[in-house]
Amino acid sequence: MTRPFPEKSVQPPAAAPAELLEGVERALAEVRRGSALVVLGAGEAALIRAAETVDTWPLSFFARPGVGPMDLVVTGKRAAILGLCESGTRAVKLDSVEDWTAERIEPLINPEAQGPIPPPGVKANPTPVGSVADAAIRLMKIARLLPAAVVAPITAEDAAAWAKANGRWCVTVQAIDSYERMQAEDLRVVSEARVPLADAENTRIVSFRSRDGSAEHLAIVIGAIDAAKPVLARLHSECFTGDLLGSLRCDCGEQLRGAIQAIAQEGAGVLLYLAQEGRGIGLVNKLRAYRLQDFGFDTLDANEQLGFDDDERVYLPAVQMLRQLGIGKVRLLTNNPAKVGALARHGIEVTERVSHVFPSNEHNRSYLLTKAKRGGHLF
Repeated sequence: MTRPFPEKSVQPPAAAPAELLEGVERALAEVRRGSALVVLGAGEAALIRAAETVDTWPLSFFARPGVGPMDLVVTGKRAAILGLCESGTRAVKLDSVEDWTAERIEPLINPEAQGPIPPPGVKANPTPVGSVADAAIRLMKIARLLPAAVVAPITAEDAAAWAKANGRWCVTVQAIDSYERMQAEDLRVVSEARVPLADAENTRIVSFRSRDGSAEHLAIVIGAIDAAKPVLARLHSECFTGDLLGSLRCDCGEQLRGAIQAIAQEGAGVLLYLAQEGRGIGLVNKLRAYRLQDFGFDTLDANEQLGFDDDERVYLPAVQMLRQLGIGKVRLLTNNPAKVGALARHGIEVTERVSHVFPSNEHNRSYLLTKAKRGGHLF
């Protein structure tokens, strides 16, 4: 079988600690289904649960021997929007004089919920980077849930033993903090096939996946790449609404098809299709952000209203994919200088930024203007 890249480039990378990847993946499954789990940190441990699942699963499990009082943890951005503290802290613990219930939690984590803002009797306490509260927020973001968690300290002497005795999954702060890096480093080619496209018949699609079974990233390889020269490339974040449905709220579909056409005209190149919908916040949260945009918030403000950063994407998977394809230099099809900087920081040389601009329409004009004025995009 003829490959569109050097044979040596598809050798799997050195193995990442499999137990750490598997441990975090299990933790992600637990929080997404509304279950509570234990997070172990340096000198602290806590029982945590995704705040957005409180409406469907009761908090009664937290009222057990060995568990301290509950707090709600949100991001610094969300706490600042609530008027409880200054922005700048990754995770903020909210203390309440009243018991936490779904009715009290919802207005604090959901911009569309009804309730007094800020609520009475709630105080904000910033938490340090590397704390259990900080790791809980990181876990919720990786799970593509709203970045908020119910957290209660484990007062039992041995938190790991308490977790085992109570049937709770246990994961460490270290594993959560290193998960995305390890996952990217563990990416390997799992399949590839010739897939002729309407605008590029000489195309192969190569899929990459890490051993924890997470979502696949795809490389759309057009023509025969000469890795000795800078390769025309694009990093494209998946966009269900734009790429598949033809949404007019963004320019993603046009960028995807335009990049394939441009690479085909060049004769060879690669488009990396990255599983990071909605700038890394996931499809469900992107739809939430769209609702907020309908109420007058711009793209970046809508993300921050939900508690996210304006861009949660991680480009380490793209770097790993390029390396496995044998590509060290690229001419990057992008209007986003942040992508150029991200590749350069990780050893991929960007010899040229190739402009990638398409006409706006009445539905995405404001979105593109925000990207230019506040996101630094070059149109």
